[in-house]
Amino acid sequence: MTDAATAVRIPVAMTVNGKSVSAEIDPRTLLVQFLRETLDLTGTHVGCDTSQCGACVVHVGGEAVKSCTILAVQADGMAVTTIEGLASGGKLHPMQEAFRENHGLQCGFCTPGMIMSAVDLVARFGPDLDEQTIRENLDGNLCRCTGYHNIVKSIAAGARAMGGAGEGAHAAE
Repeated sequence: MTDAATAVRIPVAMTVNGKSVSAEIDPRTLLVQFLRETLDLTGTHVGCDTSQCGACVVHVGGEAVKSCTILAVQADGMAVTTIEGLASGGKLHPMQEAFRENHGLQCGFCTPGMIMSAVDLVARFGPDLDEQTIRENLDGNLCRCTGYHNIVKSIAAGARAMGGAGEGAHAAE
């Protein structure tokens, strides 16, 4: 039996929200745990522990990833963007602003994952998203408070704003 004092620790280094970070971690540490517990970036939520809810979505290497499904060591050397990294210069990202303006949240627990998935959706499909495309691609992001109407409305508005502003979908990456 291994006690905590002799537990294996390995180095990990990555760029999170544009800043280089490094730490010695247990190799079993999930990326979501590393972000929340080591880096104190608590905007990434843990909702289900089974990779079904999408509250933990972040971008790793420019793609949406459920951070509860990846070990922190798998992100070693990569660029990671969390919900905290989308805003820039004290100004919300267009998708964040669209969720605020269109009431795309109630309790807010799923919102970070929804926004991170939505930004990835725009990167993959462009700013002219129809309702069916948005709804189909939100599979894997659960909201237990709403009927998704204002979430879909927010994503469509955010996509238009991202396209109209000439802003890259992964602006923080």
